[in-house]
Amino acid sequence: MNSNKLFRVLVIDDELPIRRFLQTILENEFTVHLAEGGYSGLAAAATTKPDVILLDLGLPDLDGIEVIKRIREWSSVPIIILSVREREDDKVAALDAGADDYLSKPFGVNELQARIRASLRRTLHQTPEPLFSCGDLAVDLSSRRVTASGREISLTPTEYDILRLLVTHAGKVLTHSHILKEVWGVGYLEQPHVLRVNISNLRRKIESDPSRPKYIITEPGVGYRLKTDD
Repeated sequence: MNSNKLFRVLVIDDELPIRRFLQTILENEFTVHLAEGGYSGLAAAATTKPDVILLDLGLPDLDGIEVIKRIREWSSVPIIILSVREREDDKVAALDAGADDYLSKPFGVNELQARIRASLRRTLHQTPEPLFSCGDLAVDLSSRRVTASGREISLTPTEYDILRLLVTHAGKVLTHSHILKEVWGVGYLEQPHVLRVNISNLRRKIESDPSRPKYIITEPGVGYRLKTDD
């Protein structure tokens, strides 16, 4: 028996074909529960105690953003949005409401499964490991030491704070506003160019090809995500 079957995935989506599709692709790896609306999804979240929730935003009875907010009142379960809404405002609203990740429909099966596994890893290790590594990048949080391709990288305090925040939430999409607030404070929420400049400088130091970054991934119009080894 696959040990991942111990983990429960709750799918909240009003489209029956989507629910059936997700159940088919996930049931060999996880225990899958289904709900077709916002209110039934909230009830299922309380009774089944899922380890990950896959949530559609366009529900007929209760908007997905409201579902996120209500779940966040009592649970920190990872929530991955699966939605046809591709406007950046919708993505930012969902992430700021408490969602952990966002995939636009149609999505790749392998990517979805990888995002679920990443969410489960973060849940099992709420306190980040002192040493983060992905490919040639290594970050030792205990010693504030960063290396890339075996070379020690010198970062400014601000660049390190950004990288540390990304490492702490590795694999999770962080919105521009979240990073600005955590690194600079609320007074910088309307100054996204400050973040862009520092991300650009950080990429020049840790990426082998800053124009095609493989570690700090841009989520267009939303924010950034630090890639993890899947």
